[in-house]
Amino acid sequence: MHFRSIAALLIPLISWSFAAEKPNIILMMSDDMGFSDIGCYGGEIQTPNLDSLAANGLRFSQFYNTGRCCPTRASLLTGLYPHQAGVGHMTGNYGIRQYQGFLNKQCLTIAQVLKPAGYRCYMSGKWHVTPYLGKKIDSQNNWPLQRGFDRFYGTIHGAGSFFDPNSLTRDNQYITPYNDPEYQPDTYYYTDAISDNAVKFIQDHVANHGDQPFFTYVAYTAAHWPLHALPKDIAKYKGKYNSGYAPVRQARFARLKEMNIIPASCKLSPQDGHWERVIRKEWEAACMEVYAAMIDNMDQGIGRIVNELKTHNLLDNTLILFLQDNGGCAEIFGRKVPVGPVKRPAKPTLKPMGRNELQLDMIPKQSRDGYPLRRGPGVMPGPPETQIGYGEHWANVSNTPFRLYKHYVHEGGISTPLIAHWPAGIKEKNGWNHTPSHLVDIMTTLVDIGEATYPSDDKIPLEGISLKPAFQNETLDRGKPIFWEHEGNRAVREGKWKLVAKGVKGDWELYDIEADRSEMNNLINAQPEIAAQMAAQYRTWSKSCGVVPFGWWKKFKK
Repeated sequence: MHFRSIAALLIPLISWSFAAEKPNIILMMSDDMGFSDIGCYGGEIQTPNLDSLAANGLRFSQFYNTGRCCPTRASLLTGLYPHQAGVGHMTGNYGIRQYQGFLNKQCLTIAQVLKPAGYRCYMSGKWHVTPYLGKKIDSQNNWPLQRGFDRFYGTIHGAGSFFDPNSLTRDNQYITPYNDPEYQPDTYYYTDAISDNAVKFIQDHVANHGDQPFFTYVAYTAAHWPLHALPKDIAKYKGKYNSGYAPVRQARFARLKEMNIIPASCKLSPQDGHWERVIRKEWEAACMEVYAAMIDNMDQGIGRIVNELKTHNLLDNTLILFLQDNGGCAEIFGRKVPVGPVKRPAKPTLKPMGRNELQLDMIPKQSRDGYPLRRGPGVMPGPPETQIGYGEHWANVSNTPFRLYKHYVHEGGISTPLIAHWPAGIKEKNGWNHTPSHLVDIMTTLVDIGEATYPSDDKIPLEGISLKPAFQNETLDRGKPIFWEHEGNRAVREGKWKLVAKGVKGDWELYDIEADRSEMNNLINAQPEIAAQMAAQYRTWSKSCGVVPFGWWKKFKK
């Protein structure tokens, strides 16, 4: 038996505070999901594999992302605030270094830092920290292999069909689901493909590089629009949401309190949407059914990854982290303007796409087998040719009990679960940490546990703290505030206080998060000195990071 396998078998007998070798690391992130969607954070969606990781690991109740996909990925990968990494907004280049739309040379990815420490690095899923140019590739400098990863399977772009993803890539080569020589399932579904290729990377690593630890970044696109899911997964949730928004929200809110995820003093934010006013109730309920099915399928894939670790006796000394890139998405994608027939034609009406024909569009005009695009009210979500999102009202349910959504930096936009599972390195099973923490802490944590060295020469210093003490039931000491800015939405969190504003012209609001996690009682007038002090901290931070008022690009071009 291989040395790593023998060591893995012995790890349970070793003190939790000592690992005989560097741990493997799997960093998993989902897309456009709310704080209370998964079971171990109060949700009704079936996520038994994530629930098991949580029950045997550590959960964080106040972990934060940046509120949007690209900046979250930039921050997660580099341990910096997104503006410092060059992705202050999305992947558009606005002529300003902090808003160039791709990772700059002053930052390093987790893979670039862990490789010199002996790690092999793999990625499966969504990249989305460099512009997607379709066939007009002018540079691959910021593709995964050029930023430290040894193998990559996934998409360069950030959204698209789950049955025919645009920008689908293996290593440095665009592919289609049907000409990929390494992966040919009976039914192609991107969430399954992300999971299955992560499993394959583990298998290949054990076979060919078993003397090294590995780092795997698994970046799901579930449950980002469009609402695409497999019929077998949708069937599990048939009728589950026929009673509408309020009963689901109330049940989640009750479970969140029962599980002590939110304090007893927390109030439920206002309900968005009234079920009695919904005209197409069957369609509206179906949107949430498919959304739930997408998450369910992702959890199944996570189970396959965990089982692969068990097969090779690697689970005990593998740190698994799971989080989400932003809150539930209120975008009305595909819900407003009808396109194509409401019902699927009896047979394809368009020419099928060829085996080697690349999918270049975020919104395909047809499925690969020739069915035309269908979107708009009444088009039942799920099939490949449909393009629909679940809308603001269900996003409000996903973000229970918080206010607002993706894009914003109120709690509904930036609050995410964080699950940490590592039997050899986490002291207490089913534990909780309630210290405010942020994406910037992930890189610092992995540098710590991977015994890596972050360069101190021409690179921007890391912004985060190591979460490793929390794994050992020790206090986390941040020592400085956490900051946010996205599209003019901005915030500061220090201790129990949070200063937050909505939009470029929005006024500051001040909340005591310990007593009022759902941000219902604005204390800006009652605590003006605290607000003024935090506003000054924000100004200093924003200047140091090169933040400019959103949309004022022309005034700030070099």
